[in-house]
Amino acid sequence: MANVTDKSSMNSVLKEFRRQNPDIRVTVTFLDTNTLQEQLPNKLRAGEGPDVFTVWPGNGNPASVTALEGDDLVEGLSLRPFSRTLPMGVKPVTDVGSVTYAVPVTYSAIGAIYDEESLKAIGGTIPTTWTELLDLCGTAREHDKVLFALGNATPWVTQLIDYALVATTVYADQPDFDQQMELGEATFVKSDWRTAMDKYLEMNEHGCFNSRPLDTTYEEALDQVTSGRAVGVVQIASALSTLRASAPDRQLRMTALPATDDPDQTRMPGAVSAAYGLNPRTPHRQAASSFIDFLGSVEGQNLYNRSGATLPAIPNSSFDVDPAVEEVADRQKTGTTVPFMDQRWPNAAVQQTHFAQVYDLFAGTTDVNTALSALDRAYRERG
Repeated sequence: MANVTDKSSMNSVLKEFRRQNPDIRVTVTFLDTNTLQEQLPNKLRAGEGPDVFTVWPGNGNPASVTALEGDDLVEGLSLRPFSRTLPMGVKPVTDVGSVTYAVPVTYSAIGAIYDEESLKAIGGTIPTTWTELLDLCGTAREHDKVLFALGNATPWVTQLIDYALVATTVYADQPDFDQQMELGEATFVKSDWRTAMDKYLEMNEHGCFNSRPLDTTYEEALDQVTSGRAVGVVQIASALSTLRASAPDRQLRMTALPATDDPDQTRMPGAVSAAYGLNPRTPHRQAASSFIDFLGSVEGQNLYNRSGATLPAIPNSSFDVDPAVEEVADRQKTGTTVPFMDQRWPNAAVQQTHFAQVYDLFAGTTDVNTALSALDRAYRERG
């Protein structure tokens, strides 16, 4: 069972795995993020879960490594070959205690994906400052386009622009913000999460997005890019493969979303994204373990990421970086990325609350202070 956003990448791996293992029959069910997070834990508890499944690194939602391990719904993988090659920087989101519970396959990012043909058509260049970003929104409108397609009818999409902005507004000056939150020395309300949410709404008011984003789905947003109605979209890097599948001739480029007028401050959310776990009650343990091993191999990592325009979570020297994500690779090396925010949250309620609060902000039924207060309450639930 895998995320639909990784369909192209997974299919590339499946093709080669099946070729090398003709006696193993593999079928995959692809589900959207919200359905996966809702259904997977219940299926595993009921003994109806898949043999291998998408698992979210770290914590922060019901299908995360920490949440599933706490309910004994994911198998320890420390003895699998890939675990010996895991970078230390990856282990905080694949391990619980000293045991590895997930094979990470992609290092991904959240940022602005631009269609270079559409950008050229409006006479624009990729913005590196907040002022340039807002100016470009106006330029796109003058050419009967929007700068970014926004599909907030799909709940998990609501979080992405906040994350892209918070990377700079919060973490550029407070890289230890997560530790401060954990110790009770920081809150959402009294942090520059407020600045990020204000800027998110400012982008909407400035015409950066399509009309009626609450009625637009993830798939419809990507269609606006491939059809030329939108110059780009703020998304996870794996969306590049979906965009290319619909419009293979498009030249795409992913960059950080600026939040200030100082490019040196700009940070980008970058972290382990796709990862997979093993059902501890699988009746097909040997075959499922073989597939886990292939995902953790150099060959499997390269196949998965070559299709998905992401980077291997377990780096190797034979991987050729996709030009579309060169900035992500550079930022990974220079340390100007920050973990995905939900990977460090103590429970699944924070992310779900974030989805709901952003929806309400766009519906005009709440304000930023109320939204951040709700996040603080969810964070304190802890369990």
